[in-house]
Amino acid sequence: MVKKVGGVCVAALLLLAGVIGIILLAGPTKDMRDSPDYKYGIVLDAGSSHTAMYIYKWPANKENDTGIVSEHSQCKVKGVGISSYASNPPGAGQSLVECLDQAVQDVPKARHAQTPIYLGATAGMRLLNQTSPSDSDLVLSTVASTIRSYPFDFRGAKILTGQEEGVFGWVTVNYLLENFVKYGWVGRWVNPSRSTVGAMDFGGASTQITFVTQEKVESSEDEMNLRLYGHGYRVYTHSFLCYGRDQVLKKVLSKVFKAQGYGKAVSHPCWPAGYSAQVMLASVYDSPCTAHERPSGYRSEDSVKVTGTGDWQQCHSVVSQIFDFQTCAHSKCSFNGVFQPNVSGNFMAFAAFYYTHNFIQRTTGIRVGSVGELDQAVPRMCAMKFDEMLQKAPDQKTWIQDYCTISIFMQLLTRQGYKFNNSTFPSISFQRKAADTSIGWALGYMLNLSNMIPAESLALLKATQFGAWVVLLTLFVLVILCSLLLLQQLLCRSKKEASVN
Repeated sequence: MVKKVGGVCVAALLLLAGVIGIILLAGPTKDMRDSPDYKYGIVLDAGSSHTAMYIYKWPANKENDTGIVSEHSQCKVKGVGISSYASNPPGAGQSLVECLDQAVQDVPKARHAQTPIYLGATAGMRLLNQTSPSDSDLVLSTVASTIRSYPFDFRGAKILTGQEEGVFGWVTVNYLLENFVKYGWVGRWVNPSRSTVGAMDFGGASTQITFVTQEKVESSEDEMNLRLYGHGYRVYTHSFLCYGRDQVLKKVLSKVFKAQGYGKAVSHPCWPAGYSAQVMLASVYDSPCTAHERPSGYRSEDSVKVTGTGDWQQCHSVVSQIFDFQTCAHSKCSFNGVFQPNVSGNFMAFAAFYYTHNFIQRTTGIRVGSVGELDQAVPRMCAMKFDEMLQKAPDQKTWIQDYCTISIFMQLLTRQGYKFNNSTFPSISFQRKAADTSIGWALGYMLNLSNMIPAESLALLKATQFGAWVVLLTLFVLVILCSLLLLQQLLCRSKKEASVN
C-alpha cells in the first residue's frame, strides 16, 4: 500500500511538473506579452562639475508601480557641468548626446515612449541663476530641447533647491535600505519598524545634511514634514551653497593668495611638498563664492605660481577661515549662523565624503571610524609628499594635491560644524552605493515626481504573475497532502508490525 500511495504521489508530482513545463513552453500569457518585464525611468543629475545619467528599473507587473526600484545602468557625461556652458548654451545640450544615445540602447525599444526622463540641476546652476538668470534659463532651454529630440517621455528640466537636494538624497538612502517599507516574500509590503538614517551629501558646489529630529526646528526653511507609506517624518535639512568640494578649493586658494599679498608666487600649506602648478586667477575668482575677494586690478588671464609645502597646522588654520563658528542667533548653530538640532541616529555620508574618507584610509592605513582615528589620520596624510601619495593611490593622480584641503574641511565640518563627537561619529557610514545602486538625490527625485512613494500604506500585492502563483500554491498543497498520506501509511504499517510481533 505504501508503494502504491507513493507511486500515486510521484505520478501526481510528475503530472504537475508536466503542466508547468507546458505553461513555460507555451510562452508568456497575454498580460505578459503585452509588456516587457520591467518599466524604466531616467534621471540626469546635472551637477556643478559634471552630469551623470542614471537609468532605473522596476517590475512591470506591480500595481501602481510599487515594485522595488533598482539601478539598471548609468553613464557619466564627458566634460564639465551644464552651468559651465553659460557662454555656449548649445554645448550644454550637445554634451548629453552620448549618454542619451546609450539610454536608447539600454532601455528596450517597446518601453521608450513610456519611460519618463527628468533633468535636475543642482548647486552649479543655482550659482549661475544667482549671477545671470537669463544665462541659466537659456542653458536649461537648450538641454530640454536636446532631451525632447529623444523617444522618451520628457518630464522637464529644473533647478533643484538646496532643500530638495538634501531631502531627495535622504529619501534615496532610506528607500534603498528599506527603512520605509520592505517587500515580504508573500507579496505584502510591511513596515520594518526601522529608524531612518540621516544623509550627508558633498557635491561640487554645495553640501547637505538631512535627518529626522524630535527637536524644535528654529528655522522654518530648514524643516520639512513628509508622509511616506502611511508614516509621517519631520526632517531637518540644510544645504550650504559654496561649500561643495570645488568651491571649497577655490575659497581656500583665495585665502592663501590674500594672506600672501596676491603675489606672483605663493606657497600653499595644503598642497603636498613636491607639487607645484600655475594657477589661473580666473579658476579661483570666476565664482560668486570668491568674487568678493578678487584682488585690485584683477585680470582673469593672470596666473600665480603655487608651490606645496605640506604643513598640516597652517593648512588647518587656513581652512578654518572659511567657516564662522561664532555667529549664532539661535539656541545652537552648525556654522555661519545656521540653526541645527543635535545629530541623532545613524548617518550615511556619500559623494565626495566617501571618496575623501576612502583616500585617507588608503594612504594612511587607518580605519577612520572614530574621532580619534580621524584626528590621527588627517595630519599623517597631509604630511606626505606628493610622490608618496601617488605611490599609495596612483589612480588619484589628478586630485592628489587637493585631498589634504578637503580632508581638513571634512574634519572641521563634521566635528565643529555638525557637532559629531566621540559617541556619534562612529554612527557615520561612508558609502558610494547601497543595494547596488548609486547613492544621491536622483533616485529620490524620480520616486517623488513619478508618485512611486505613496502617502498612505499599500495594500496586498501579488509577488508573482497570477498563473505562476496558482501553480506554486497547487504544488505546495500537493506536496503537503502526499507527505501526510505517506506518513499515515507508515504509521499504519508500524502498528501492524507491532501487533504481529
